[in-house]
Amino acid sequence: MSIFWRLALRDLRRGGRGLVLLVACLFLGTASLAGIGSLAASMIAALDANGRQILGGDVEFTVSQRRATVAELAAFAQAGRVSETVAMRGMMSTGPGTPAMLVDLRGTDAAWPLVGRFRLAPGALSGRPHGREIAIAPAAAERLRVKPGDRVRLGTTWLRVIGIIADEPDRLGAGFTLGPPALVDLAGLDATALVQPGSLYESRYRIALVQPATAGAVRDRLLARLPGAGWSAKTSDRAAGGLRRSIDQFGQFLLLVGLAALAIAGVGVGSGVAAYLAGKTRIIATLKVLGATSRTIAAIFLAQLGMVAAIGIGGGLLVGAAVPWLVTAIVGASLPVPPRLALYPVPLATAALLALLVALLFALPALARAREVPAATLLRDALATRRWPSTIVLALMAVLVAALVALAVLTASDRVLALGFVGAVAALIAVLCSIGLAIRLAAAKLPRSRMPLLRLAVTNLHRPGAQTDRLVVALGLGFSLFVALAVVDASLSAELRNAAPAKAPRFFAIDLQPDDAATFARAVRQAAPAATIEALPSLRGSIVAFRGHRVADMRTLPEGAWVLRGDRTITWSAKLPPRNAVVAGKWWPADYHGPPLVSLEDKAAAGLGLKVGDSITVSVLGVDVPARIAALRKIDWGGLGLNFAIVFSPGYIEEAPHGLLASVYAPPARDGAIMQGVGAVLPSVTLIRVGDVIGQIGAVLGQVAVAIRAAAAVTVAAGIAVLIGAVSASGRERRYDAVILKLLGASRRQVLGAQALEYALLAMMLVVVSLAVGTAAGWYVVTQVIEIGWAPRWDIVAATLATAVAMTLGMGIAGSLPALRAKPAAALRDL
Repeated sequence: MSIFWRLALRDLRRGGRGLVLLVACLFLGTASLAGIGSLAASMIAALDANGRQILGGDVEFTVSQRRATVAELAAFAQAGRVSETVAMRGMMSTGPGTPAMLVDLRGTDAAWPLVGRFRLAPGALSGRPHGREIAIAPAAAERLRVKPGDRVRLGTTWLRVIGIIADEPDRLGAGFTLGPPALVDLAGLDATALVQPGSLYESRYRIALVQPATAGAVRDRLLARLPGAGWSAKTSDRAAGGLRRSIDQFGQFLLLVGLAALAIAGVGVGSGVAAYLAGKTRIIATLKVLGATSRTIAAIFLAQLGMVAAIGIGGGLLVGAAVPWLVTAIVGASLPVPPRLALYPVPLATAALLALLVALLFALPALARAREVPAATLLRDALATRRWPSTIVLALMAVLVAALVALAVLTASDRVLALGFVGAVAALIAVLCSIGLAIRLAAAKLPRSRMPLLRLAVTNLHRPGAQTDRLVVALGLGFSLFVALAVVDASLSAELRNAAPAKAPRFFAIDLQPDDAATFARAVRQAAPAATIEALPSLRGSIVAFRGHRVADMRTLPEGAWVLRGDRTITWSAKLPPRNAVVAGKWWPADYHGPPLVSLEDKAAAGLGLKVGDSITVSVLGVDVPARIAALRKIDWGGLGLNFAIVFSPGYIEEAPHGLLASVYAPPARDGAIMQGVGAVLPSVTLIRVGDVIGQIGAVLGQVAVAIRAAAAVTVAAGIAVLIGAVSASGRERRYDAVILKLLGASRRQVLGAQALEYALLAMMLVVVSLAVGTAAGWYVVTQVIEIGWAPRWDIVAATLATAVAMTLGMGIAGSLPALRAKPAAALRDL
């Protein structure tokens, strides 16, 4: 063992520069995987570590459009300390005729917060609001130009601002909000008169337990005591569930991009190792003449590759582990939750193991060929032929592939998606290998061209030692991923530009009472005579059972079952709503009076496996309403109008206390007048400006676009490294060809022209394949993963492919320059 280690180190010191490409490829692949995994793990860890504070307790019970009864409160109090908050939206202003703004209002009791500490900024008049007092967020204070001591109007009453909110411990647990937070106590909330029958609000009851570990058991026991009352519950380990799911899903997408970059880097590893070992042919033959066995030869170069791979993987792990720190320093303020800065062994170990398996998989064929180099190669190296890997080598490669697939799938949050992705990449590599072999065979059978440069280029595609198959795989993978990322980025950009559809309403009005509909319409039309108003009855409800299965009894929700997560706004209608089309079943008659029927959005039904005729039960204000599915609808969500995933038939459900939802279509210039006019006569009505919603969505999509572009940069770097490796792998043969051609009178321009033409032919043949594969992959990511509109920019795709082709030509020519500088005598003597 000491002999082969000594020989490995001595040879590595003398000629180890040939393995720089191996280091670069493994560094890029490992850094991308380790960085993505570490960042996702750090954000999930932050949610887990602060789960009690984010939730506001150990268990949270939520119900819509009502507050807990005396019996329900007593049941909560038996479990532990209880805090009650009521959350809703409201319009706040500084008086009649002044601009109003939407705020996320919460009324709290004296026990709030159970966990953490509520703080106001210096200068506050008291520690927290009481009675007709309010604490507001800095954004609200800045926009309304108020300070502690000033008065603001909320609903039908005036409140005194006692301070600016500095820290609200459970703010993250409140989820998505449309306005800055404002805080009152429950007496202050009652004074505003915003809570009316049919108003949209949520009552939340947090419980702090003596033994937090029993939170799950307490949740289940209380839910069993409150069946059919419309309660939903969660524990602190699932705080900020929507954010957690978003982190998991987006981390999964970036992880797939990282795996693609690692696959491309693997091709570079194979090329780099092949080029390195090809240059060691005479050394290997010499060692065999001196008595070295094939096993010793394999051990020498395996030791070299192991040491160099350790450097690349280790460097990638260091960068990946530092990603949470880097992201926090650069964009920490814009993150929904600050990452918990620590080392996360699982993603680091996973990245290292994946990189090591990829390195072994792609380096194994070259190592096997080096092991089989005969001693006679010293006399007839130029005539040496390549053979297919042996059965043992193929079996080892199959084991490595199986290990890679198992590791990639088992460590993914969405295993079905990961398995499909790995299968797609494997199929693409197989297709590209077949294309490479087909190109070699076709080039060998083509008639000889009368153009010398074209004849040389075509011959280079199939001559002994040609790297055509490896180049096809490398270029095909790289080009396909470039196209996929280009169409994803273009669709995201289009979504940002077109987030506000031309036919979108200017406002949504909530908490509108049916008796106030005429007053509301009159106020809107006085401010904007050309305005159009669409109003529908609405109330909150949640699906508690479907096809005989209760949601509370399900351990995990089906994939895509977003309609089961929390309450949904529901309505009823005698006629098919606008922007809806029945795709299955039949809409009920306009004069229908019978057992409740319901219509679901087709995608929501597909996520639950529901069809026409199935039964569902919806809890409305604590009352379970069983219904039969009569129709499935396709909804045009793009116009941002009033759309409902759940629509009931008229009759039974409309007896429940309800409000109206209204959308207002008006010229943008009348926004201020509409808000002032409605606020003056109906201060309890909340107007949500559609532009504010779109702005928040746009900010999220902008962050997604930045992350995708960062991943694309890593992928491009890996593609460049692979291209360099593919060129280097054939460097020795190209050096020999260049010397012979120069001896026969060829100029430098002619030699470069032949090689540039060879790469151009390969690149152009792969453009069509890459365009098809990349477009299909991008379409799937855009429509199925990110779920936005498909809007590719073909000019950007064309520019991307043109840049990739130009980069291929540039790298190919640059890689040929050392061969042109070789002196004929020295080159022939070395060969």
